[in-house]
Amino acid sequence: MIKYDGNKGELRQALLAVRAGLTSDDVKVAEEALGRRALELPELARARTVAAYVSVGREPGTRALLEALRARGVRVLLPVLLPDNDLDWGLYRGADLLVRASRGLLEPGGERLGPDAVTGADTVLLPGLAVDGRGMRLGRGGGSYDRVLARLERAGATPARVVLLYDDEVVARVPEEPHDHPVHAVVTPGGVRRFG
Repeated sequence: MIKYDGNKGELRQALLAVRAGLTSDDVKVAEEALGRRALELPELARARTVAAYVSVGREPGTRALLEALRARGVRVLLPVLLPDNDLDWGLYRGADLLVRASRGLLEPGGERLGPDAVTGADTVLLPGLAVDGRGMRLGRGGGSYDRVLARLERAGATPARVVLLYDDEVVARVPEEPHDHPVHAVVTPGGVRRFG
């Protein structure tokens, strides 16, 4: 079990330390299982537009999932990090059209759709480091996805909010702040858990 003192910073450090110990094979095996599990979700099966992200480093892998969604004819929106940490969006047109960006991220090349483009998504796949039994998600602390979730709420948009994690990143409790929003489901290589 991951040990921490109850604050977000300590929990982030503990989770990132565990991820740092994963091998390339661990990440690849988990990505294949995550992709299969995610594609079985009704929220993705019926989605016409999905806001997703390109995994980097030891994050739970999304690349196979992005390709599978694109092959199904789903319109996939990918984030573009803005200087103020907000997110713009662009269309995913294939791995070969991704460009290197700041902080080691991969972003879609081409036209930008604006920060509000996410409000048209049927499902939003969120990166994270952990989720608890209430559906509270712990991100990396930059606030980009907090802004996305607040934007969805202001617009009255109600896409399914799904976080992709490793099995051991479903924890007993995530420290919560007033701006935090719960997710509807977590997908891990071992299964899917839904939250009320």
